[in-house]
Amino acid sequence: MTKKINGALGGIKVLDLTRVLAGPFSTMMLADMGAEVIKIEIPGKGDDSRQFGPFKNGESSYYMNLNRNKKGITLNLKSQRGKEVFLELVKKADVVMENYRPGTMEKLGIGYEKLKKVNPRLVYGCVSGFGHYGPYKDRAGYDIIGQAMGGLMSTTGWPDGEPTRTGTAMGDVLAGLSVTIGVLSALRYRDVTGIGQKVDVSLVDSVVASLEIINQIYLVDGKIPQRIGNRYESVYPYDSFKAKNGSLVIGCGNDKLWSKLCDVMDNAELASDERYDKNPKRVALNKDVKKIVERWTLTKSVDELIDVMLNAGIPCAPINNIEQVVKDPHIADAREMFVEVEHPNAGKIKITGSHIKLYETKPYIKTPSPTLGEHNNYVLKEYLNYCDEEINELYENNII
Repeated sequence: MTKKINGALGGIKVLDLTRVLAGPFSTMMLADMGAEVIKIEIPGKGDDSRQFGPFKNGESSYYMNLNRNKKGITLNLKSQRGKEVFLELVKKADVVMENYRPGTMEKLGIGYEKLKKVNPRLVYGCVSGFGHYGPYKDRAGYDIIGQAMGGLMSTTGWPDGEPTRTGTAMGDVLAGLSVTIGVLSALRYRDVTGIGQKVDVSLVDSVVASLEIINQIYLVDGKIPQRIGNRYESVYPYDSFKAKNGSLVIGCGNDKLWSKLCDVMDNAELASDERYDKNPKRVALNKDVKKIVERWTLTKSVDELIDVMLNAGIPCAPINNIEQVVKDPHIADAREMFVEVEHPNAGKIKITGSHIKLYETKPYIKTPSPTLGEHNNYVLKEYLNYCDEEINELYENNII
């Protein structure tokens, strides 16, 4: 008989000490996929992102988006009693996640070396700016630091402009995705061997890994990649182009697609023109190719261009603003990328849905983000068998 579990990660228990973005993004994904995630926050204060806008009825939508599906408790980890409660929870956990500066957990007396003695099966995931070893390990790390140090900003923007941070915290998101992959890999190893391990992910490393061809251009050719706008280094035409009423992107990833584009531009002979017939030639002459394509795109509206190219099988897309994304029938409706939840204080609010689609164990949003300390009683009773008197004592002594 097939055993039924609640989500792909049903039965996995995660103690979540993370805050703001990179760590919470990871534990959010684990929670969406069925893990029971217990978010541990500072009593009376909570995650810093509870103070980040925009707000609805006084509640941070930044926090609500990243902390759905989690249970929330408060715990003073600077107190001896708080550490004792935490270590009791660690005995019951599969994963501990944190994104403090390296050394913080050790200063508290609850670093990985201590925790693995308490629970040798524990997977310990940590995200930091520069990782837990190396000469920069003690530096503070934020998304903008990762994007700058990892090289992403140097290649983002226009040739005559300044190095540019991506519009969202991509360094944090990349690190969150990376630590999730690492933790899932470590859980697989743990299930086979019975041995847990530490998963050490840095924002800078995650950005560096994402640069793929940018790194290779320097490593192979010794050329330092520069800012080139929306163009891609290795393929052309793969860029944004102006239309009558706006702009769109076209992605001709091979010679066949270039030939199709030439056909829809009523310029079929261009496909066999020896100056442009092969991708490396078009990359080298990208400015000339852009002028040729744009002479055509400027004669039509974005919608007209999208229709004619999609009908010909040419990859292209409008450059949507966020309102258009939220109202797109494929993204918002069919793919369920925006989901309404009912929060006890904020009321009904839409948040971003899960981008991972599992067909047997569909990730979904079951509960809104927790209010500060909402599940103190539940977790202490369910996990540690504390009675009301013991819980009240923790409140009275500002432990929770």
